[in-house]
Amino acid sequence: MGRSDPPRQGSSHPRVAVLFTCIGRRVSLLRCFQTAASDLGLDAFFCGTDTSKLSPALQLCDEAFLVEPTTHDGYIEQLLSIVRGYGVTLLVPTVDLDLRLLAQHKPRFEELGCRVLISDPDVIDTCQDKRRTFGFLAKSGFGTPVTMSVRTALAADRRGELTWSCFLKRWDGYASRDNAVVHNAAEMRFFARRIPNALCQEYIEGTEYTCDAYVDFEKEVRCIVPRRRIEVRAGEVSKGRVVKDPEIMGQAKRVVELLGAGPGVITLQLFVTKDGQIKFTEINPRFGGGAPLSIQAGADFPKWILQELIGQRPHIGFDDFTDGLTMLRYDAEVWLKDTDIKGTKVDV
Repeated sequence: MGRSDPPRQGSSHPRVAVLFTCIGRRVSLLRCFQTAASDLGLDAFFCGTDTSKLSPALQLCDEAFLVEPTTHDGYIEQLLSIVRGYGVTLLVPTVDLDLRLLAQHKPRFEELGCRVLISDPDVIDTCQDKRRTFGFLAKSGFGTPVTMSVRTALAADRRGELTWSCFLKRWDGYASRDNAVVHNAAEMRFFARRIPNALCQEYIEGTEYTCDAYVDFEKEVRCIVPRRRIEVRAGEVSKGRVVKDPEIMGQAKRVVELLGAGPGVITLQLFVTKDGQIKFTEINPRFGGGAPLSIQAGADFPKWILQELIGQRPHIGFDDFTDGLTMLRYDAEVWLKDTDIKGTKVDV
């Protein structure tokens, strides 16, 4: 199959066409899917979207599409046009930006025979609004940092009821943007004026983990892989280690089940404090940037997803992955001549 050819009609192998939205730098994730498709003997075609041709992962797709930003009124129509034109059977979001839109318009993709790895709109809203995330976790009995408005926090400080330090973040933020640790009321006022939609959280000290949860097409939680975040760069793990901790795995499974998230991979962030308490801080209903570590450890999410897509039920052990595997990430390059750069503009 040529790099820009759609899957062959009449092939003896099962046919899949996968579209990654906002693919950006997700080279490792793309390659994991490509490897899984090859291992399964699939007639597979992988395409991606971005707003710029200078997207590393976009240039490694079989077909590259240039689309408008996710905030544009024509964004969903552009994706639907790609799905129709290339017979896309699976859509995989990679960042937070279009999750709500994809959840809202999921039935339109399904009408075209395209499965979208997206949770229901109310689940997306609970995850993307940090106020709602705190409410869900606290109401469900899970450990989580106390969360309040900046005004409430300052009032508590005046009464002598606030424990410093505190953590400021956007209630609608992502990728660790606009986060700040503050140590007194003056610092809180200073940063609150500079962080849009700021809220205040209890500052948690401890060991930070990310959990990759696999939820199958029937919405059953099949596997949980905890990863200790050894080093983080720009909000994404650069060094991590798989830690097969039964307590973390059990609690993370309950969070995902009660939330009703999936199908696909759900990413949870948490801290384990010095006295052993588990405090959940974030839930992201999509692949996390560090998911390749879990995949390499044996939790082969792309393979499982593709198997389900072609009607197979994969054999998945809840804890059947390698404990202690460590990932040390580094920058790599994609080399292109001017004549090699791909990117087909999709009409609005």
